[in-house]
Amino acid sequence: MSSFGERIRAGMTAHGQLCVGIDPHAHLLAEWGLDASAAGVREFGLRVVEAAAGRVAVVKPQVSFFEVRGSAGFAALEDVLAAARDAGLLVIADAKRGDIGTTMDAYAKAWLTPGSPLEADALTVNPFLGVGALDGTFDLALRHGKGVFVLAATSNPEALGLQRAHDGNGDTVSAGIVREVSERNARTAGDGEWGSLGFVVGATVDWADAGLRPFVPVAPILGPGFGHQGAEPRHLRERFGVLQEAVVASESRSILAAGPDRLAARISERALLYRGD
Repeated sequence: MSSFGERIRAGMTAHGQLCVGIDPHAHLLAEWGLDASAAGVREFGLRVVEAAAGRVAVVKPQVSFFEVRGSAGFAALEDVLAAARDAGLLVIADAKRGDIGTTMDAYAKAWLTPGSPLEADALTVNPFLGVGALDGTFDLALRHGKGVFVLAATSNPEALGLQRAHDGNGDTVSAGIVREVSERNARTAGDGEWGSLGFVVGATVDWADAGLRPFVPVAPILGPGFGHQGAEPRHLRERFGVLQEAVVASESRSILAAGPDRLAARISERALLYRGD
């Protein structure tokens, strides 16, 4: 069984670095002529999967837009996740789960266990209860060839005070998270392989301000902020330096706003900009 780090590396080599977000905002549902219901978000998600398949390697459903529809919304999400994985797409469930002990272990089992109704290839997690609280999640992910994306440096202004604060080791909190997770990757990734425990680093983050430095082994970096929020493919080197090829460049509204009839063409257009060939 190949690791998630190597699978996403191969996927991006083949299809480029664009990740298509599946974010069924209420206004997008209306623009697409869909009801603001569980049936509407299901149809929205399935159309995005169909348009993305074969054009990109990765999709990222934003769980909250399904969760808000209650149990029927979760059933819709299960269908979208299964369809995406059946289509050969790597699926990052953007759920940002974070807790301690058996509670966090249960979250991990829900999203990262093969055969689970909510099975995804990777999960976004919140480390601000302590990176060590995620040990069980990391173990489960690595055991099943799954990935984890750990929030490290987000670009929202509310996070700056916490993430840029200094810890007891002289690092910023963001840098300390990257260091701890990178140490785990170094123990588990094969020589020359990408780690399967990646990071979320906003595409508009100033790495120097966040105290971040290039890390080894290389691990995938989920980079929200491309497209609608202003970052473009040409900014990859400027923002991420030598790690630019590891960036999973997430775009949502900039693509989804094209509407269902133009969606596949928009994905193809944007994906081409992120290809290295």
